[in-house]
Amino acid sequence: MNDQTPFPAKKAVVLLSGGLDSTTVLALAATAGFRCHCLSFSYGQRHTRELELARANARRWGAAEHLVLDIALDAIGGSALTSQLAVPKDRSPEAMVASGGAGEIPVTYVPGRNTIFLAYAVSWAEVLGARDIFIGVNAVDFSGYPDCRPDYLAAFAAAANLGTRAGREGQGFRIQAPLLALSKGEIIARGLELGVDYAQTHSCYDPGPAQRSCGRCDACILRLKGFAQAGQADPLEYAR
Repeated sequence: MNDQTPFPAKKAVVLLSGGLDSTTVLALAATAGFRCHCLSFSYGQRHTRELELARANARRWGAAEHLVLDIALDAIGGSALTSQLAVPKDRSPEAMVASGGAGEIPVTYVPGRNTIFLAYAVSWAEVLGARDIFIGVNAVDFSGYPDCRPDYLAAFAAAANLGTRAGREGQGFRIQAPLLALSKGEIIARGLELGVDYAQTHSCYDPGPAQRSCGRCDACILRLKGFAQAGQADPLEYAR
């Protein structure tokens, strides 16, 4: 899963939210020579500005195409990102890592989200003849999501290769997660080396008027910590 040697066919499906991590992954895949087919989702999330930025970044990095699917996970609910549940605010990075390490899963977890996203990505990749699927999950600076962990990615790849014609015919898929073991600061530093414009990304779970980042949710706090680690100023303006 972490072998970075590309297949002879250089097509890839890149899951692109418009956030900091997924935009960095797109830059990594494009720089590595993959022909990127970007896949985004309108799933009833609060942070719709991400989709506008996903479109802009797909163009910026020369994506072969950009598909946006409407899957309305807000009809299911169960998450602060897709319902009226309150988004946690003002947690310290240390508290987030501690709670995640203790197995606590925050209310911002969206049930089944990465499984659903990856299933769509595998389906499209099979049609395209792509073998690589890029996803911007991270298991260092994260909030305890079960679908951002190495064992989950390995299990999903195994299931996808058992449940598809391509996999059964020996043309199996690879789930590429190049940010998995990096800190947020390391991710930002790498993205800046590649020329990622982080002013054109969005991370906030609970944006205010004009989709302005709150500066207080877990995503904002981890993003700000990452820029501090990288010795850089975050180019976004925050409500706080």
